[in-house]
Amino acid sequence: MESPIQTDFIRWIVFLPLIGSIVNGLLGAKIQKSMGKGAIGVIACAPVIIAFGLAVNAFLTLKGLAPDKRFLIDNLYRWIDLGSLKVDMAFMIDPLSAVMILVVTGIGGLIHIYATGYMHDDKAFWRFFAYLNLFTAAMLTLVLGDSLMLLFVGWEGVGLCSYALIGFWYHDHANARAGNKAFIVNRVGDFGFVLGMFLLFWSLDAQGHGSLTVREMVKWAPSIKDSLIWGWPVATVATSFLFVGATGKSAQIPLFVWLPDAMAGPTPVSALIHAATMVTAGVYMTARMNVFFSMAPATLHLIAWVGVATALVAATIALTQYDIKKVLAYSTVSQLGYMFIGVGVGGYAAAVFHLMTHAFFKACLFLGSGSVIHAMHHEQDMRKMGGLKQWMPITFATFFISVLAIAGFPPFAGFFSKDEILWLAFTSEHGDKLIWFLALCGAGMTAFYMFRQLFMTFYGKCRADHHTQEHLHESPSVMTLPLVILAVGAVFTGWIGLPGVLGGSQFAEWLAPVIHAHEEGHASHALEWGLMGVSVSVAGFGVLIAYLMYRREALSPDTFVNLAGGLPYRLFDRKWYLDEIYQVLFVNGTLLLARVLSAFDAYIVDGIVNGAATLTRFVSWLNGLFDSYIIDGLVNALADTTFWAGNKLRRLQTGNINGYLFVILIAMAFAIYVKVHYWS
Repeated sequence: MESPIQTDFIRWIVFLPLIGSIVNGLLGAKIQKSMGKGAIGVIACAPVIIAFGLAVNAFLTLKGLAPDKRFLIDNLYRWIDLGSLKVDMAFMIDPLSAVMILVVTGIGGLIHIYATGYMHDDKAFWRFFAYLNLFTAAMLTLVLGDSLMLLFVGWEGVGLCSYALIGFWYHDHANARAGNKAFIVNRVGDFGFVLGMFLLFWSLDAQGHGSLTVREMVKWAPSIKDSLIWGWPVATVATSFLFVGATGKSAQIPLFVWLPDAMAGPTPVSALIHAATMVTAGVYMTARMNVFFSMAPATLHLIAWVGVATALVAATIALTQYDIKKVLAYSTVSQLGYMFIGVGVGGYAAAVFHLMTHAFFKACLFLGSGSVIHAMHHEQDMRKMGGLKQWMPITFATFFISVLAIAGFPPFAGFFSKDEILWLAFTSEHGDKLIWFLALCGAGMTAFYMFRQLFMTFYGKCRADHHTQEHLHESPSVMTLPLVILAVGAVFTGWIGLPGVLGGSQFAEWLAPVIHAHEEGHASHALEWGLMGVSVSVAGFGVLIAYLMYRREALSPDTFVNLAGGLPYRLFDRKWYLDEIYQVLFVNGTLLLARVLSAFDAYIVDGIVNGAATLTRFVSWLNGLFDSYIIDGLVNALADTTFWAGNKLRRLQTGNINGYLFVILIAMAFAIYVKVHYWS
């Protein structure tokens, strides 16, 4: 790998949103009071837009370089210098991070602009944008970090900001709980990330190449190919830990339960989290560390199956949701599952490609839902909507385009990226026909529930109350303009990743200097055409069922509700009882463990300590008794006896000489008697 080109402008891509956050965070209340909310919007939006301009400049700079020289670095200073652990505060742009910063700043900038209209009536307008800017800066730190350590700083930063933004309306207890849930669940995954990061460092350090700089780690990755820990290859164990971190951030089984609850936050937050920032972090990290993951086929197999399980479970739940944002939330979880299927079958470029196209149509869908909620006076139940296209033509048109994209219809962006993942699942070395089939079923369900949402929201008779109908209107241009731009992206961004039969993917070629283990499908063009036809047909079948149920009403939804005694519907509607299971196993289990440990501490640990103290006091009491009645008793008895004897003997001293002579005579007579009778 060529040495990166030194530059000094990359830092400003991160610093500009950070400065916006600091200004609004410290002075926002005063600025809003004195200059109005417009000033707050400018302070928040301008840095992100300028950062997007810098990102475009970085992309064009890279494009002008030879593929093996497309690396730019901005090194600020040596951050950590501890033995063999040396980490620079440095930001790097390569083909992968260039794609990510374009997505984060481009789509993030549109969301910022949209939010100035959506959040206009909120009293904490300034605080919202302080958080939003900080969130953007943290995500940019994550994707631009030259080391895993700096990446982790951004990783934790987006987790902290998600807590603040999801629980932004904290006066509502449910919102605060959702923020707590997101924060806690992500901490579980983050622990795995830390373990994986330092396991790789220690393994490389044992080979004399200890580093957390990504470029250096990738360079020396082959040196740990044969290293073992606990009888397993180091690469397998370390990447498994890293994937645990990814399941938290990118909402995969078993750590996906926080993401649907994140809908408690304002709609621009939902769009930013679900489309351009936080949930893409896990996919980005696996693509960034693709060399290590490719050294661990067992981990890749695990990732693929977790991805397909997540895609299916989330899709089944989305089938039964009536909250317009909850449908999109579970859709995001499902689409992230497809990205990890791509990673698991070795298609890292395909996963990142789907990440990029998904960012456009999912941001458009979320902002479109926000436009609907805004018009419906914050009503989110689709059963109270209907017929909105006549009042909201721009929102409807952009929403429709994005639904076609996520459903996987050509020539929309989602078709090309999802088709690439399905193609690799069917044909690649790491692929599996069963994974392909299950992913295909998930694609059919996606088409069904997205068109179900479209028909329930925009078609038919309006089911809103009379007052709401009287005030229905299209959103202001500050909200509709981002929708139009995102809808254009939902159409055309997929064209840079055409399948092999249509000329091949320019996107994969662009990522080639970074994706060192690119996987390609190997099969005939006829098979590729056939698989594309199957994919579109399955999506079409899903649309047909949705049309018959919710547009023509020729097929009753009760048919599905009552299927198999209603068990599948109840299972999907209750979200597979995962929240309840987690409540019993982890929340209640943790509380039970805490009670057991508390009892153990109170009755065993403290019991031993207190028992030892009691025993000591008892022994001391016995010792006191022994000292008082035995030792002191003997001494006192001897003294008393001596005193008594002395007292008695004292009486023999009368002073009468005749008495003394008589006693002597008796004693001599007794002595003679003894001598004569016993000693002779």
